[in-house]
Amino acid sequence: MKSVLQTSKECWVCGRTENLHSHHIFGGTANRKISERYGLKIWLCYYHHNGSNEGIHFNKALDIRAKQMAQSYFEANIGNRDLFIREFGKNYL
Repeated sequence: MKSVLQTSKECWVCGRTENLHSHHIFGGTANRKISERYGLKIWLCYYHHNGSNEGIHFNKALDIRAKQMAQSYFEANIGNRDLFIREFGKNYL
């Protein structure tokens, strides 16, 4: 996995380096492919991915925080807000 959001392979939330999962910030078939194209992915340990209520798939606040980080990166390094909304269908900031 190539991520533009992380420089090292560790859980984005807690820093663990074992049992990591690749997580596309924006889900769904189309958005997952777009996330892949732009490198908008993060590493998460099992616990923070889908192994607990604290996981990104169950914790709305954590999910929004990741989406906001990815959108901020996109707008600063890839394109403007209009392009982001065209690509992902929504503004998270």
